[in-house]
Amino acid sequence: MLTTPDQRFKDLQLSLPPAPAPKGIYKPCLADGKYLYLSGHGPVQDDGSLIIGRIGRELDGEQGKLAARQVGLTMLATIRAYAGSFDKIKRVIKVLGMVNCTPDFEKHPFVINGCSELFAAVWGEENGIGVRSAVGFGSLPDNIPVEIEALFELI
Repeated sequence: MLTTPDQRFKDLQLSLPPAPAPKGIYKPCLADGKYLYLSGHGPVQDDGSLIIGRIGRELDGEQGKLAARQVGLTMLATIRAYAGSFDKIKRVIKVLGMVNCTPDFEKHPFVINGCSELFAAVWGEENGIGVRSAVGFGSLPDNIPVEIEALFELI
């Protein structure tokens, strides 16, 4: 029996934070034909607050990876609010991970793995892993440690 993305998420026993409202003039997500574009998301916690801090200063790489996983959960909250179900996503196409870090921090891909591993767990390795970039930034809005945007293919 095939397991659906919704069932896989349920099996992970994770909770979704509230889907964030835009903090500027943009849409959190936009469907265009068979694609769903997600704007940059930050690490919203279950209580609606943000994880903050620069990796390499207030946070270490492991904490950054957990923050990236929280960004992934925040993105899932937006998908559920828009589409109603993770089953309406066919596959992850592209992930762009931005890491707020000190100049000497060099493990950006390790940090963004927190989100990529979550997506692989929800949609499976074949459909949950797309192409990806993981880059360092000198700052991000509100001093969040990670911001991620992504492109998905709809069913």
